[in-house]
Amino acid sequence: MARTEPTAVVDKTDETGAPADAVRADDLAGLEAGLDALETVQSGRTPFSRTFREKILPPLTAVVVVLVVWQALISFKIVDDPTKLPAPSDVWAEVQNAWLKGELLGYIWTSVSRGLLGFVFALVIGTPLGLLVARVKFVRAAIGPILSGLQSLPSVAWVPPAVLWLGLDNSMMYAVILLGAVPSIANGLVSGVDQVPPLFLRAGRTLGATGVRGLWHIVLPAALPGYLAGLKQGWAFSWRSLMAAEIIASSPDLGVGLGQLLENGRNASSMPMVFLAIFLILIVGIVIDLLIFSPLERRVLRGRGLLVKN
Repeated sequence: MARTEPTAVVDKTDETGAPADAVRADDLAGLEAGLDALETVQSGRTPFSRTFREKILPPLTAVVVVLVVWQALISFKIVDDPTKLPAPSDVWAEVQNAWLKGELLGYIWTSVSRGLLGFVFALVIGTPLGLLVARVKFVRAAIGPILSGLQSLPSVAWVPPAVLWLGLDNSMMYAVILLGAVPSIANGLVSGVDQVPPLFLRAGRTLGATGVRGLWHIVLPAALPGYLAGLKQGWAFSWRSLMAAEIIASSPDLGVGLGQLLENGRNASSMPMVFLAIFLILIVGIVIDLLIFSPLERRVLRGRGLLVKN
């Protein structure tokens, strides 16, 4: 007679006696709730007191500290030569003088309009160039090193040949901006495309996203962080290239931008005017970053779950 082996009974309970299926369901529900909590976006408006404390107060404090130190250098005769370091009141008087003459906004607009328009031209040229270099091996081997070399070349080096080629007009300014910004934008996009995970490309091809559709729906969105970094660097190069061109090339037909204002201050040995131009150049750069690039960067990071909106 065959001997019957005892059948093992699987205990579907955990240590507390609860059914294992129920425990797993509770764990999954808890995990899902945790993920939902991470993705939850608070829709309420942030209190002004918190915004002031976290966003406004720190830069204001830094500005006050700089002004206090600056004034202390003057008051305690640490620097007693106004031709080397003017007092804050002298620079403020220069600001008031330019404002009362109606010239202050003209200085800013002349440079900002050139810089933004030149950056748009660089964006239109640099984006397809970057895609071409990133996706075509022969093109990368041919001009990839050239783009890297152009990116490291000081923008001021392009001003003399641009003047000889195009003369003293706005086309010369835009040429210098393009030569300074296009390599940065193109290289930023190339870097972003190189960092796209191959799994994304295979998944896109499986779903039918090939050719232009794959480029638009898969490659560009995945390469967006690197591309955005290239845009920020491209704007920095655009702005610096423009300032170099305005300082070196002067003509009544070009108007007076911030770079020309800086050069006028040097020619007149007016340190308040020089400091005014420097501060305006710095402020414009900060404002452009805060109004354009910082919101874009926050949106990209938030879309990838790397930044929680408070």
